[in-house]
Amino acid sequence: MSKLFLVPTPIGNLKDMTFRAIEVLKEVDLILAEDTRTSGKLLKHFDITTPMQSHHMHNEHRMVESLVNKLKSGMSVALISDAGTPAISDPGFLLTRACVENNIDVECLPGATAFVPALVNSGLSNDKFVFEGFLPVKKGRQTRLKLLAEEPRTMVFYESPHKLIKTLSNFCEYFGEDRKVSVSRELTKLYEETIRGTAKAVLEHYTNKPPKGEIVIIVDGKN
Repeated sequence: MSKLFLVPTPIGNLKDMTFRAIEVLKEVDLILAEDTRTSGKLLKHFDITTPMQSHHMHNEHRMVESLVNKLKSGMSVALISDAGTPAISDPGFLLTRACVENNIDVECLPGATAFVPALVNSGLSNDKFVFEGFLPVKKGRQTRLKLLAEEPRTMVFYESPHKLIKTLSNFCEYFGEDRKVSVSRELTKLYEETIRGTAKAVLEHYTNKPPKGEIVIIVDGKN
């Protein structure tokens, strides 16, 4: 059956893998994985023996055409990222768009993604929010922060541990030291924690206690 499945994988705790995700990964002809070493451990854990191929940000552009041809020939393909839902700050958009343009069925399974639990447990308004992902590292960063300073909706960011202090400092500068912030770290893992407070207070916390692991930042919109 010619179809692309986008399959979420756990962001930490393997018990968050769904029965349906395991079933799909066992039944498709090919699994596209962001990092075959990381995904190999997951597949082994659930006794999934489906052939796997590397598909990441450095090769996805040149792979799209050949993958579309494989799908057109009748293959079923599943795309997974290292953790969470494909295409959310991970590869997946290019292949999905190409499949849609070529009238190939695309199905995304529901499942783990880091920003949802971080948003829900932040204590900040989540009836309207904007997902920003990673801020620009250099070019365009200042412009983006100035624009977001006026954003009334709750904002969601991803960040790496070694850039968290810089980003929180930027929030103090552009949004104000009293802007409410929630930082969730290592979600679903053994050392999961969420630190809530003003931008200044959360910055001071992580200045004194350097963070590790995957990080989601939730920032209150401008009132």
